[in-house]
Amino acid sequence: MLAAAVLSASEPRLEASGRAQTRVNKDAAAIAEFMTRVQAYAELQKKLDGTLREVPNGSSPEQFFEHQRLLASLLRRERATAKPGDLCPTEMRAFVRRQLAAIFRGEGGRQIKRSILDEFTGSVRLEVNGGYPDDVPVSTTPPQVLEALPKLPDVLQYRFIGKRLILLDAHAHIIADFVDHVFP
Repeated sequence: MLAAAVLSASEPRLEASGRAQTRVNKDAAAIAEFMTRVQAYAELQKKLDGTLREVPNGSSPEQFFEHQRLLASLLRRERATAKPGDLCPTEMRAFVRRQLAAIFRGEGGRQIKRSILDEFTGSVRLEVNGGYPDDVPVSTTPPQVLEALPKLPDVLQYRFIGKRLILLDAHAHIIADFVDHVFP
C-alpha cells in the first residue's frame, strides 16, 4: 500500500521531463531515511528496556507505571539533545503532509479529519522526549492514515494530538517526535 502511496503522491506531476520519477525517488529516499531513524530508535529503546527488570504478569498498575517511568527516564538521558525532526526529517515531514492532505481531501476525508479533531482540539505544548499529556485522550489513528504512512516498529505508534501527528513510544509513554501542521 505504501508503494502505491508514494506513486500516488507523484501522479499529478507526470511529465516527459522526468519530474514524476524525481518525486518518487525523493519520497523513497525520505522514507528510507525515516525508517533507518525509527529502527535505530526502536533498537535503542529495546536495549534500554532490557536493562530494566521485567514486569511480571499479574503485576500491579504501580509496578507497570514505575517500569514505564524508568524506561522514559533512560530514553530521555540517552536522547538528551533530541529535537523535532530527529526521527522525521524535513523531507519525510513533507511526505507525511502530502499523504495526509490526499486523505483529507479524498472521499470521506472530511469525516476522517473530523473524527481526529473530535478527540482533542485543545492546545498543548509538545516536546520531544516529553511525556504524553495526561489530560489528553490517546487518539485512535484512522486506518487510511496507517495505510498511507510507513509501518512503524512495534515500540512506536502514530497518534494525533490536535493538528499534530506524533510518534508515540507506547512503552515509555513519551513523544519520540512530532509533525506540526498536518491538516490542509
